[in-house]
Amino acid sequence: MNEEVELYLEDAEDLMNKAIAHLEKELNGIRAGKANPAILQSLKVDYYGAETPLTQVANVGTSDARTITVQPWEKKMIDPIERAIRNSGLGLNPQNNGEIIRIIIPMLTEERRRDLVKQARNEGESARVAVRSVRKSTNEEIKKLQKDGMSEDAQKDAEDMVQKLTDKFIKKIDEMLAGKEKDILTV
Repeated sequence: MNEEVELYLEDAEDLMNKAIAHLEKELNGIRAGKANPAILQSLKVDYYGAETPLTQVANVGTSDARTITVQPWEKKMIDPIERAIRNSGLGLNPQNNGEIIRIIIPMLTEERRRDLVKQARNEGESARVAVRSVRKSTNEEIKKLQKDGMSEDAQKDAEDMVQKLTDKFIKKIDEMLAGKEKDILTV
């Protein structure tokens, strides 16, 4: 196989892996009724005037299946962290005892579960679109190679390989979504 084709396939695989990594990050941010510190991963806190990721100013963990704990490294950071959690739009109600912040994850209503599944499916569709976009651009590059002298059979083989790669990643996305949906819908 042509070296250029191999490079295009490697680039395509890298870009598809990035789409999967982004989907994984987004799905981790969707809460499923269980305490998962990842839902606070993208949260920023006002740390002496600078927007700083929560994980850089506190330890975030779980104490049981329904409680997330946030332990700031500096006691005076409790109020800014609590404010950031309240204003995050995640629907969480933090409580602090002066040293540690506890977030009790409420049980999800059936309607909220359906909304979260819809949100997860939207993220999955975005990942599929990204993967298909990579397939399209890679196939366009391969067609350019055919115009530059690559045989038609080699072009078809390369396009088949791109399609197999695309199918593999779409299947992976579907599996990730199925797992997340199961997670969300489990009471």
